[in-house]
Amino acid sequence: MKITKQEALDYHRCPRPGKTEVVPTKPYASQTDLALAYSPGVAYPCEEIKARRSDVYEYTNKGNLVAVISNCTAVLGLGDIGAEAGKPVMEGKALLFKIFAGLDCFDIEVNEKDPERFIQVVKAIAPTFGGINLEDIKAPECFEIERRLKAECDIPVMHDDQHGTAIISGAGLLNALEIQGKRIGDVKLVVNGAGAAAVSCTRLYIALGVRPENVVMCDSKGVIHTDRSDLNPQKREFATSRPVHTLAEAMDGADVFLGLSVKDVVTPEMVRSMAPRPIVFALANPDPEIAYDVALASRSDLIFATGRSDYPNQINNVLGFPYIFRGALDCGATEINESMKLAAVRAIAALTKEPVPTVVNTAYNDQRISFGPQYILPKALDPRLLTTVAPAVARAAAESGIARRPITDWEAYAEKLRHLMGYDNKMVRRIYDGARSAERRRVVFGEANTDNMLRAAAAALHEGICQPLLLGNEEMIQKRADRLGLDISDMEIINLRHDREASRRERYADALALKCGRLGITREEAMEKMFDRNYFGMMMVESGDADAFISGTYSCGIPNREIAKQIIGVREPYGTFASMHILNTKRGTYFLADTAINSEMNEQVLYDIARLTRHSVEYFAHEPVMAMVSFSNFGSSHEPEGRMISRVVERLHSDYPDMVVDGEMQIHYALNAALRDETYPFTRLNGRQVNTLIFPDLTAANSAYRLLLEMGVADAIGPIQIGLNKSVHFVNVDTPVRDILHLTAIAVIDANYH
Repeated sequence: MKITKQEALDYHRCPRPGKTEVVPTKPYASQTDLALAYSPGVAYPCEEIKARRSDVYEYTNKGNLVAVISNCTAVLGLGDIGAEAGKPVMEGKALLFKIFAGLDCFDIEVNEKDPERFIQVVKAIAPTFGGINLEDIKAPECFEIERRLKAECDIPVMHDDQHGTAIISGAGLLNALEIQGKRIGDVKLVVNGAGAAAVSCTRLYIALGVRPENVVMCDSKGVIHTDRSDLNPQKREFATSRPVHTLAEAMDGADVFLGLSVKDVVTPEMVRSMAPRPIVFALANPDPEIAYDVALASRSDLIFATGRSDYPNQINNVLGFPYIFRGALDCGATEINESMKLAAVRAIAALTKEPVPTVVNTAYNDQRISFGPQYILPKALDPRLLTTVAPAVARAAAESGIARRPITDWEAYAEKLRHLMGYDNKMVRRIYDGARSAERRRVVFGEANTDNMLRAAAAALHEGICQPLLLGNEEMIQKRADRLGLDISDMEIINLRHDREASRRERYADALALKCGRLGITREEAMEKMFDRNYFGMMMVESGDADAFISGTYSCGIPNREIAKQIIGVREPYGTFASMHILNTKRGTYFLADTAINSEMNEQVLYDIARLTRHSVEYFAHEPVMAMVSFSNFGSSHEPEGRMISRVVERLHSDYPDMVVDGEMQIHYALNAALRDETYPFTRLNGRQVNTLIFPDLTAANSAYRLLLEMGVADAIGPIQIGLNKSVHFVNVDTPVRDILHLTAIAVIDANYH
């Protein structure tokens, strides 16, 4: 994706300068709050910490606070640009700590190039923080700075430019070698570049099993050779006596190339000269040592990685540093040692081989991500990194004896991490957990011949949500699955026209004719309807041959609605059924109804929708606080819509005195509690935050939730059908796979409930 200069400047400038802010975590509205936060109340925790220094983790944010510290002498792609100019980069790093691992972070730019003075500055401010991430400090000074600070501070210190790249590329190397069928102790490694990252990567590769005598390192003058007299201590560590002096000579017969240098120094001829099944990590940014398309055109047996997000196999430090610090701080580690780094390498490598969750496929718009030459590392947005890498690091810290607060309840720690940054919010995780533990899990997918529904069925099977039953033509579905790279071998395909169970159509037709004879459906007509996927799928549920049905729609669900009423029926004592969307927003969770079913609204229908929605919100473990929304407020208009809503509210108040519902009201009064309570203090909603919105017609409800989705304000679950006798749900076939998967999990829970 191309980013313009103006876009970048506007992003950093508007609506307020910078990328981070400090947000209070305690109440501060009253004088008592302020007295507790500062004087005199603050003296008490100060005295506790003075008596026992470790209590600083009990009473302050030290245990969740990281510093990104730099003198900005080696800012990636920009060089020595000065402390002020480097601040946007460090702010960005602080942002990544927060969004990926929930760690608070201050960026600190130190205007000091002298290593000794820089060390003293950092040591002096270290008590503020639980960990220190050194960033963009030039070599060779960075080696001594990190060594001294690790030795002289009692908190984790890591120079991410060195170790972050080493850890992530090390994980990629292990996986690439496995795919290429090579042993790490046998490979010949060429490293181009001799800076901080190159030295650290090479050291880590040796710790993983690369033999030092099989390493050739190059700098701008050629191979780092024992006959050279211009080598610093870091370069001398990797000097070779082999008869090679140029990069081209070193590449001949090499198994692995690691580039941390400059663009276009590797030619296609060099790549072709490498050993069979080579591995090339060209990590110069923004342009790699050899262009992606040029490298792949050089030979077909190549595994290629870069530091760029627009190509497969990105070596991205964000896969490591947030989670490494998370694990280190959570166990009170005194440092980040080699055991912890190796644990992170192996955890990241192992995660790559696990099936990729739908949320990741959706984020990258690729449903075929799986371990192989194009996928040797997890994607940066994979939420499992937190729950995989942080515990591995914390365990390694405990096992190596440097954890001051070793974790003992690992399941509780895993739940803490899931709460912090899970697949979704707690409600979605609860839905998925409930589906996996349900007893009734046979789900029919009505439009299995469409891409998204077939992908959702495959994901539901893989994630243990249900056993999918696919309606459609076997050959067509299999071809579609092959094109999408899906394994559907464990799913049953039911062809309505050539059903292997010969009597099933007759059995369903007999049952439908008996059930709907007085609705004008004859036995012959019922037989004909069994060629319709919606009739057939719903009869599977009605007859007990399946537990739930996901019906695909192409424009609206009205035809499906009528079939559901005939076959499944509306639950007593309601006269209709409805649909509800759950919207997850930054302000919290909201429930909207009716978003898909009732196109013709009257007083009884609206009354039933409100009752059904109340029951459903309670089912999802929320207390419903309901607003009946309209264009007017509490009788201010005498239009039919407002009068209808007022009558419905009166009935609800009379029939359900404990129901927290009111209206009619405009939506900003529903959602702005302070404004509503000041203007209309008589409402049942007084002092409450509305979480449930009942709309007066289908157009308003449908438009409201779709507008929020398109504007990026909310993430939706639904449409959830409420009020049917069995678990049948309608969803548009173009709905994203993730949303169909959410609805499938709810369908399983719904079936189990019924």
